[in-house]
Amino acid sequence: MDHLLARIEKLEYHQKLMLKMLQPEAHEFDYLVIVKNLEEREVEEFFELCEELNKEIPKQKADKFVFHAPLFVEFIHRLHPKLDPKEVVDACLKQNIYPGLMDVLKRNF
Repeated sequence: MDHLLARIEKLEYHQKLMLKMLQPEAHEFDYLVIVKNLEEREVEEFFELCEELNKEIPKQKADKFVFHAPLFVEFIHRLHPKLDPKEVVDACLKQNIYPGLMDVLKRNF
């Protein structure tokens, strides 16, 4: 069992080294997921959050929101603690993930 754990630890170490060698161009969010060590379910929860917030934009525009502060506050509050909001928004914009939502959120920084 110790041998297996040692092999897993070595693989994790090698993965970290390989990540440093890669350029995340066009895959900034995916790169962030790996660097922050998120699980698949945590990423799915992020996309569910984005989907919910994306549906709120038209409602807030109808209420004449310009910076969509309530949307921004909810995003910050529900974002996984391992993730930095500004870093996530920038990565999503570069990877073209929910660009409309991310543009709205970026205005609040």
